[in-house]
Amino acid sequence: MSEAQDDIQLRNNRLVLLTIIGIPVTMILTGTWLWYFVINGKLDLVDALGTANMGTLVQPPRQLDDYPLLAQNGEAGPYADLPLKWTLLVVNNDPVCDATCENSLYMTRQIHIAMGKELNRIDRMYISEVPVAETQLGVAQLSDERPAPASFAEYLEAEQKGLTPLVLGDRAFDQLFPELAADQTTWYLVDPAGWVMMSYTGDISYKDVISDLKFLLKNSNG
Repeated sequence: MSEAQDDIQLRNNRLVLLTIIGIPVTMILTGTWLWYFVINGKLDLVDALGTANMGTLVQPPRQLDDYPLLAQNGEAGPYADLPLKWTLLVVNNDPVCDATCENSLYMTRQIHIAMGKELNRIDRMYISEVPVAETQLGVAQLSDERPAPASFAEYLEAEQKGLTPLVLGDRAFDQLFPELAADQTTWYLVDPAGWVMMSYTGDISYKDVISDLKFLLKNSNG
């Protein structure tokens, strides 16, 4: 091989190396830039990417760990301690889990199951103002028309395996979930970093939610 060919090969090798290094760096910088504008409400990322999202985008997103989340025993239960997954979050600011609450828990469970091979990238969570032991189940029949258990705790144990129940302290419900007072929002979608990013009403079709989830999972590493 001639000296000129050696120089060309060396330049090509350097170009390949710079490309390999540059791609992940560019992705990180681009992701940081995009997320900064999403968090500050300056960019509708879901709309910009062209999806007809069926939920309502929370702008700006709200960070769960900015608020006092507690485990059922009263100890701190930050979102950051949980596995980094997309989370279907049902919220309830009442000491009774009524028909709307129970139906939201049922729907999010069914959506979770319906995600098939992507199921392990998703979690479910329930946040309330009072502990599970102090919450009443206010229905006699479940959404699938079976008789309801005697207590809410029994319902969660039997029907909602894998769900994480947390308590929101310091009367912070109105700050973290202001949509509850304005409309019929009953649950949210939280990204793997703990940002509450989308809200859903009780009349949403589970197929529409699955469409949102598939899009987000396809376009994220979480």
